[in-house]
Amino acid sequence: MTSFDKIYRDAIASIMHRGSEMYSERTKLSTRALPGITFELNPGQGFPLLTLRKIPIRLFCSEVVWMITGQKDLAFMQQFTRIWDDFAEDDNTMECAYGYRWRHHFGRDQLLGLLQHLRDEPSSRQGVVMMWDPASDGLTAPKKKNVPCPFTFTVNIIEGKLNLHLIIRSNDMMLGNPHDVAGFGLLQAMLAQELKTGVGKFTVSISHAHIYENHYEQASTMLARMPHMHHEIIARLPENSFQRALQADVSLVRELAQMFKTQYKPMAALKKMKIAI
Repeated sequence: MTSFDKIYRDAIASIMHRGSEMYSERTKLSTRALPGITFELNPGQGFPLLTLRKIPIRLFCSEVVWMITGQKDLAFMQQFTRIWDDFAEDDNTMECAYGYRWRHHFGRDQLLGLLQHLRDEPSSRQGVVMMWDPASDGLTAPKKKNVPCPFTFTVNIIEGKLNLHLIIRSNDMMLGNPHDVAGFGLLQAMLAQELKTGVGKFTVSISHAHIYENHYEQASTMLARMPHMHHEIIARLPENSFQRALQADVSLVRELAQMFKTQYKPMAALKKMKIAI
């Protein structure tokens, strides 16, 4: 069991045993939920890739590359997965695609701006990147197929290491969380490589952490498993990963996935879980 496995397993156990039963009007499903869960991780010492069940590695690797490109068209992602098809608009785009919002949506390139800002001022405490648009998301705005769950992250450099704090308003802990944590952990590593820093702390704060009722069986199955020994996974990125991602380099996805795959020995996949829409 890796360090992330233990943190994640404890969170799932807390939700299953102490979570409040709540009905979601949007999904028409009940959940068990807890507010205000925070993980503190050290990806430089152990990358947060869950081994308690099998995670599709190419999925989060391709998502991160796609997000860095700033695209909202799903064609790049569809080379690797169709997971986002149910959220696509008629023109095969995702209206609230994270990367598009980083690079274009707010009238500035937040991602390249972040890198330049930290090159110019490494001690800055203003490295904030937003995905949530208060003009069109949530509250009384018209309902959409999807709105950002991770809605902001901040980056700072302390003692030569790049730290990332991800804030998630709502997290499906069985399906979404392992992918979100691995994806933003990979983004942190790529930003650190680009800025020539070490990889520091990765903090994940979740306002509403929940498990859907149609995932209770799989959660119980996972908790009943006897954790196995697994060496910590180390992310050794190909050179110039961030710049290659900017160019939508498909081969980078394969190289990243292979780098993880050579170290990844997960427990068996769980019974198929259906995403709540």
